[in-house]
Amino acid sequence: MLNKRIAVLLLFAALFLVLGACANANDENTESTEENTNEDMEGMDHSNMDMSSSGEVPEGLKTAENPKYEVGSKAIITDAHMEGMKGAEATIVSAYDTTVYTISYTPTTGGERVENHKWVIHEELQDAGEAPIEPGTEVTVNADHMEGMEGVTAEIDTAEKTTVYMVDFTPTTGGEEIKNHKWVTESELSPAE
Repeated sequence: MLNKRIAVLLLFAALFLVLGACANANDENTESTEENTNEDMEGMDHSNMDMSSSGEVPEGLKTAENPKYEVGSKAIITDAHMEGMKGAEATIVSAYDTTVYTISYTPTTGGERVENHKWVIHEELQDAGEAPIEPGTEVTVNADHMEGMEGVTAEIDTAEKTTVYMVDFTPTTGGEEIKNHKWVTESELSPAE
């Protein structure tokens, strides 16, 4: 009888060790996946980003005359501003020629400073004057892509003259279709096959 109890106890102990090892392996895999996702998004926290928009564009924004991706065509998003973007098939809603900026700012709602946010376009900056604005310049943002962005004073990190696209896409992570997402640059798209 004692041998049976010892055998059962040893069996339970072995079971707990196996389950404990599996749990640790899952934690490590989760951490690794989260690290890879964060690396793809270049350390940016876009959890408060409003991925869909009304489709309204700033006054003075010029429609692209010869965009690489025509309105209504499909393209694959090759960059990840946020989870679920990279690899998603996008439908091109509109295309504009402008200057795009990465910016850094502290949200008006408080919290940590946002570094190298992609993208704000020239027409979304208050009293922007002539493009491009030099990196290091402070500007006021008239866009609400993320909570706490509207009206904030931001620093220009980079500036690039390019074609930007408004796109519809369904995240690769599932969920509802994102409508009129602002902005994806031409270099962040590849032809759909």
